[in-house]
Amino acid sequence: MIRIAIQTKGRLNEQSVSLLRDAGINIEENKRKFLTKAGGFPLEVLYLRDDDIPQSVAMGAADIGIVGMNEVAEKGFDVEIVKKLGFGGCRISLAVPKTERYESVEYFNGKRIATSYPNILSRFFEERGVKAEIHNIAGSVEIAPAAGIADAIFDIVSSGGTLVSNGLVEVERVFESEAVLIANKELSAEKRELLETLLFRIEAVLVSSGKKYLLMNLPEEAIKEAIEILPAMRSPTLMPLAQPGWYSLHSVVEERELWDKVDRLKKIGAEGILVLSVDKLIV
Repeated sequence: MIRIAIQTKGRLNEQSVSLLRDAGINIEENKRKFLTKAGGFPLEVLYLRDDDIPQSVAMGAADIGIVGMNEVAEKGFDVEIVKKLGFGGCRISLAVPKTERYESVEYFNGKRIATSYPNILSRFFEERGVKAEIHNIAGSVEIAPAAGIADAIFDIVSSGGTLVSNGLVEVERVFESEAVLIANKELSAEKRELLETLLFRIEAVLVSSGKKYLLMNLPEEAIKEAIEILPAMRSPTLMPLAQPGWYSLHSVVEERELWDKVDRLKKIGAEGILVLSVDKLIV
């Protein structure tokens, strides 16, 4: 049995649960429990605040965890970064009132900065020789300048809408973050093997994300050009049809490239093009 820590609620919780379910792991929907067993894999799920997950994994209360890289960097606990997961993307940025004239990071010398990420900000300022007053505030950081608590803020930015609504403008992108799978560095051999099996499943889910499966009929003389359009992971699959001189070609493509490739394939004679979603992709 291996224990994973995930966020108790919020978007990262939903995305973590969705990832595990796509990997064939069923998690009970019981909001009252902080620890529950999962089905489909020897796994326990521990629900924690996101900022408690790095410490819990480092101490061994949880073997692995899914958490934002920003929390790992801020807390500084010695954990293994196993895998970037490609969701939960955000950045931590410095923002100032929109009425201020900003030219460079030297602006912050002598200023008061409100943040929930004092360690990341301290390292950033230290590297640039900036001396500012950093005030650690939990929650509602964006109101600090209007309330007279600080001159600027250092906070998570997704769309930037919250900054605009509070009369602030983003001036320095300091830290890019996304969800990561972390692990305790002293896992037993048995738990390390379970982690590798889980990671195999997760990678199959992540690799299939944003991909489409293409099937089409193609004249024999167009095969070489079609393979140049659809290189696939190794090469496309070709199967002869009952009609002489025609083949069925199968390949996986990135969804963002789908329509461009379809247009090119039609121009070289592809017919009956079928587009399917990819559930899992084992590489």
